[in-house]
Amino acid sequence: MCGIVGYVGEKQALEVVVSGLRRLEYRGYDSAGVAVVADGTIQTRKKAGKLANLEGLLGDDPLPQSTTGIGHTRWATHGAPNDANAHPHVSGDGRVAVIHNGIIENFAVLRAELEAAGVTLLSETDSEVAAHLVSAELAQDPADLVAAVRRVCQRLTGAFTLVIVHADFPDLVVGARRNSPLVVGVGDGENFLASDVAAFIEYTRDAIELGQDQIVVLRRDGVEITDFFGEPTQVTPFTVTWDASAAEKGGYDLFMLKEIAEQPKAVADTLLGRIGSDGLLQLDNMTLSDHELREIDKIVIIACGTAYHSGMIAKYAIEHWTRIPTEVELASEFRYRDPILNSRILVIAISQSGETMDTLMAMRYAREQGSKVLAICNTQGSTIPREAAAALYTYAGPEIAVASTKAFLTQVVACYLVALYLAQVRGNKYGDEIATIVNELADMPGKVDLVLDTTEGVRELAQEFADAPSVLFIGRHVGFPVALEGALKLKELAYMHAEGFAAGELKHGPIALLEEGIPVVVVVPSPRGRGLLHEKIVSNIQEVRARGAKTIVIAEEGDELVVPYADHIIRVPACPTLMQPLVATVPLQVFACELATVKGHDVDQPRNLAKSVTVE
Repeated sequence: MCGIVGYVGEKQALEVVVSGLRRLEYRGYDSAGVAVVADGTIQTRKKAGKLANLEGLLGDDPLPQSTTGIGHTRWATHGAPNDANAHPHVSGDGRVAVIHNGIIENFAVLRAELEAAGVTLLSETDSEVAAHLVSAELAQDPADLVAAVRRVCQRLTGAFTLVIVHADFPDLVVGARRNSPLVVGVGDGENFLASDVAAFIEYTRDAIELGQDQIVVLRRDGVEITDFFGEPTQVTPFTVTWDASAAEKGGYDLFMLKEIAEQPKAVADTLLGRIGSDGLLQLDNMTLSDHELREIDKIVIIACGTAYHSGMIAKYAIEHWTRIPTEVELASEFRYRDPILNSRILVIAISQSGETMDTLMAMRYAREQGSKVLAICNTQGSTIPREAAAALYTYAGPEIAVASTKAFLTQVVACYLVALYLAQVRGNKYGDEIATIVNELADMPGKVDLVLDTTEGVRELAQEFADAPSVLFIGRHVGFPVALEGALKLKELAYMHAEGFAAGELKHGPIALLEEGIPVVVVVPSPRGRGLLHEKIVSNIQEVRARGAKTIVIAEEGDELVVPYADHIIRVPACPTLMQPLVATVPLQVFACELATVKGHDVDQPRNLAKSVTVE
């Protein structure tokens, strides 16, 4: 969602803030703005549209030099994406500037209160009320900006991150966090605030996690963190394990292309160091005891979007390797249907950012009902792994493109590691069996590499079908969630109708969508091991072709049985059934990326989408 940057130090604040916003563009936004404290005043510039529009405005109407500043990229919730609704928002006296991420749920009551007091609001946003409330509170005690912010935060409900500067406090930036991401960057003679460490990674890798309902006071010589009532709180410092170059394109035209190419390394890094000196599987941050894991009699996976598809794949592996009944739930629906939860249920929450609001709220609900929660996440210091009872980090590095690629593959791998760990603890599999599967996983980076070396044909296919009105995807077993993921990528990037189906469901309705020339992508299971599934999907392919559709078949090397029924074949390396999603998904990512490029779309920042959905 929205990007936030705050800075106080010795550098020119505008340069730091704008470079930080540029690194946060991937989050999705529709306007941008900055504010600096200079010469006893607050100076702001803001503009609808891309960051380039703001930079053009700054070129025409420069800001004064300053070493304290804040910046924001907004993804519209309350109010249209225009100049007036862009952040920062300023109080009526022009002394307070506020940027905000999230939703202030009681803003209507607060707005009415302000208007009754004679305050004129200039925007349609919920955010602007915070600037006026801070100004009103500060009038009671002009010497203590931090106390004023605390009192305002106590009145707000909902999810919010606020970052505030004031004309009378030129070396001070104040931040507040509830249910919305905010992280501190600690430098030498300078300090940073941001919604993502990517904003300040150019300057420092030392960071501090902010917890729920905390206030941070930023000065150039230090950082002070308290709760909303001024009480000191425990904080967790950490070091970002990647550097600024990891967030750059590295010679690729698109971040998405770079991240697709990084998948072999991401998978390998996620597997690295998982076998201990005793030969047993070990997981970082696995704070649930063996006894607690043996008591588990059901698993529920909660996630959204691409992460939900990784959870669907995980269900096959968990039930196969552990025999524990497993459900996969959309986090956005989970807590609203009054699910049955107890202490013997393990909830696995999957989120790339660790800030997905639907998943976070579902996870909190599960904890309240007594369930144990294990988080699978790619982002150090984020809320979901911090609040979970245990966590397993994927090591995909920064994922900048909005459409997820390497995060998906590493989530699948992480889920497999959890399944094998449960099988080890509960005695479902012998050590040599687990070692064999881990070795099979260790072979997968090389096999993904092979797929990446043979994508030219996929690119040509994308160009051929760029004008298709719709693309359908079908699969069986783990191929079904792969089909769903392939369809999602086309929706996100190419803005076209795409649907994924379980191949066996074709005759139960979806076959009515088939017509002459429509492309149908078929994810074919290996003929080895699950031969019956292979026979059935070959029958599905024939059904599709009989109705004039064009079949694009993803099949492993050596599978000749599909050749007579395929208009186009995309080959992937042979691998065990449960490993196939790690290779079969890659051509679908390339297909969507190329098709969107042919259509002239912004692949890294598709319309209406944000990288991290931090509101419900």
